[in-house]
Amino acid sequence: MVMVDLPAQRAVYLCPCGDCRRDPQSAVALDHAAINRVMALLDERQRRLFAGLLAMRRGHGGIVAVATITGLSRTTVRRGIDELRCGTAAAGDRVRQPGGGRRPVEKKTRAW
Repeated sequence: MVMVDLPAQRAVYLCPCGDCRRDPQSAVALDHAAINRVMALLDERQRRLFAGLLAMRRGHGGIVAVATITGLSRTTVRRGIDELRCGTAAAGDRVRQPGGGRRPVEKKTRAW
């Protein structure tokens, strides 16, 4: 299976940095595009962890750089770094914790 054959979970983000705008075929622009193609295949927890790993590898200024490249917020990247450092265990089948989300629209009524 080639990466192109995998179904994307979200649209591929286009990096707005100056290097990608000036020369879309440069090595930096191609690296940013590859990062965003991988990010499109991941669920939100995996995206957060991958972004945290990239930011840690970049060192000082990595959070802002990865946030710019991927379109994620800085707090999301920072949270990914924290989860990598603390070794947060996988939650099983769920990506989000149970109990979140919208409340039901229908109002419950008592049966007389």
